[in-house]
Amino acid sequence: MDTLTHIVLGACIGEAIAGKQLGKKALLLGALAQNIPDIDFVASFCLPVSSDVLAHRGFTHSILFAALLTPLLAWCSAKLLRENGLSFKKWVMFWGLEILVHIFIDAFNAYGTGWFEPFCHYRVAFNTLFVADPLFTLWPAVAMAVLLIIKTTSKKRMLWAKAGLVLSALYLVAGVGFKLFIDHAVERDIHDKGIAANDYFTTPTPLNNLLWYVVVKNNSGYNTGYRSVFDNGATDLRFVSCNDSLLKSDAGKKDIGQLLRFSRGYYTADMWHDTLVLNDLYFGEMMGWQGPQPRYVFHYFLSQPDANKLIVQRGRFAGWDRATVVAFLRRIKGN
Repeated sequence: MDTLTHIVLGACIGEAIAGKQLGKKALLLGALAQNIPDIDFVASFCLPVSSDVLAHRGFTHSILFAALLTPLLAWCSAKLLRENGLSFKKWVMFWGLEILVHIFIDAFNAYGTGWFEPFCHYRVAFNTLFVADPLFTLWPAVAMAVLLIIKTTSKKRMLWAKAGLVLSALYLVAGVGFKLFIDHAVERDIHDKGIAANDYFTTPTPLNNLLWYVVVKNNSGYNTGYRSVFDNGATDLRFVSCNDSLLKSDAGKKDIGQLLRFSRGYYTADMWHDTLVLNDLYFGEMMGWQGPQPRYVFHYFLSQPDANKLIVQRGRFAGWDRATVVAFLRRIKGN
C-alpha cells in the first residue's frame, strides 16, 4: 500500500495497543513502526531497476524479518522507554503487529510480497486492493485526525481507533467478496466463449474495487478486458499476443531473467519505434477502458536500460483529464 495508508493504519494500531500508556506518542510510534518494512527503498539507490523490483517487498516483507526484528525492537523500547510502563511482552505485541499488518496488507496488491524469503521466492499477491484506494485509507485517516485533536484522557480514543481499523477491514472484506464475484463471472465467460485458458487473474483498476482488469492466459498470448461488478453482459475480451520471439534479441538480456521472474509469467514484448519494451501485465493498462490498444503501466526499455528510472507506476495517470474520469466512472457503472 502507499505510505499514507501505512501511516494512518499504524497510528490507529498504536493507539489501540499502547495509547493509554504512551498517549499521543503511540500515534507517532505506530506510524513509524508500520512503515519499517519499506526500508527496502534504500535498495533503489544501489541496485539496477531490474534487481530493485525484486528487492522491494522482498526480505523486509517476510515473516522471518518480522520474527527477527520484533524482539529486538521490543527490547530496545523496553529499555529506552521504561518510564511509560509498557512491558516487554506489550512491546512485542506493538512492533510485531505493526510489521505483520504491513506485510499482510501489501499482499493484497498486485505487486507481490515475499512472505517466505529467503527460503522461497514465491511472491504472495491476492490482487484484491489497488495500491492506493481512498476508501480503504479514509477511515483510519479520519480516526487519526480525531486522535490528534482530542485529549489523551478522553474515553472515546479507543472507540475512534477501533472504528478506523474495523471500517478499513470491512472494506477489505468487501473487496474480497467483489473479487470472488468477478472471478466467477470471468470463469463463466471463459467457458461460454470456449477460450482455451491456461490461467487467468483479475485485479482492481486504479483507486477503487468495483472495476476490475481481466487477463486470461493461453499458449499464444492473452485475452484482456474489464469487468465491473455492475456489468450484466459477458466480459468483453480482446486478444493480445505475447510476442516473446522479440526477446531472442541481445537487447537487455541481463535484465530479462529478473523481469520475467517478477512478471510471474504474465508479460508481452513490443517494439516502440526502435526500442524493445517488456511489459508486465499485472500492473494493468493506461486508460485501457477507453482505447483498444493501450500501453501498459509497467514497461521496461530493454534496449535503453538507463531510461528506466520509475517503472512500476510509470504513466499510470498520464493524460488523465475530465473526459478520462467521466469515461472511467461510466465504465464502473457497468455495461
